[in-house]
Amino acid sequence: MKKILVPIDFSENAEKALTAARMVADETNARLFIFHAFQPYVPDMTIPVGTGTIPLGDELETAMRNQLDSFVSRLQAEGYEAEGLWETGGIHSTVIRKAKELEADLIVIGRTGKGGFLDKLIGSAATGIALDAPCPVLVIPPQAVLKSFREVVYATQLEYEENDILRKVFGLSRTLGSRLSLVKINALEQPDIQDDDQYIEQINAEFELDEKEIVIRSAGSVRGGIEDYCEEIHADLLIVSARHRGFLEEFIINPSVTKKLVITTRIPLLVYHLNV
Repeated sequence: MKKILVPIDFSENAEKALTAARMVADETNARLFIFHAFQPYVPDMTIPVGTGTIPLGDELETAMRNQLDSFVSRLQAEGYEAEGLWETGGIHSTVIRKAKELEADLIVIGRTGKGGFLDKLIGSAATGIALDAPCPVLVIPPQAVLKSFREVVYATQLEYEENDILRKVFGLSRTLGSRLSLVKINALEQPDIQDDDQYIEQINAEFELDEKEIVIRSAGSVRGGIEDYCEEIHADLLIVSARHRGFLEEFIINPSVTKKLVITTRIPLLVYHLNV
């Protein structure tokens, strides 16, 4: 891993995203690219001038550029290779484009669930970025307590050949010094089409897992079962894979569990992209 892109909006959770990026960079020696997509604030003309607390126009842009420079300088002072990036435009499109331009290995993004104007800039875009990015995306929720990535859970469906993703997951776990477990949740909402054993055999043939490292459980919902298991083992990181879905599957038959987890997870969530 050589390049980590960290989109920030200067909200409180931006600090947590930077902390997570540091934790990965500490183990990989990756270069940190701190990125802000500037969206000029459009004032409410019905509010009298001087009553607002948000700086406007050039003043707002200057303040944010100074903040970006401050973030980068602090990281450099701490010994990290860091560079600030600035663009004007929509968050989703600029982050996706910048990740492609840099050939980023990872995006680390904070997810906010509350707050004012600045808080909502990145938080509302986290889901789309996580699903559409050209590289893995690490989503940091505001509730996350970042100490280490010791306990890592990979949520598997055991419905598709996942060894390509698992090679990356196992490699990252070794790099971070993590203990990895795989969990499959059976629920009525999740069609169980393929025999689990055939995929477990494929996984074991390459990775030689202990039987305790693959956990299969039933729950009322897949998302709820995954979150309950993570809470039970005090997981520090949840890893899932996302895949492109057709309209019928996406909205009627089997809504994306990954999309729900991006919105609701209380621990860091790493999203890989599965091509099937």
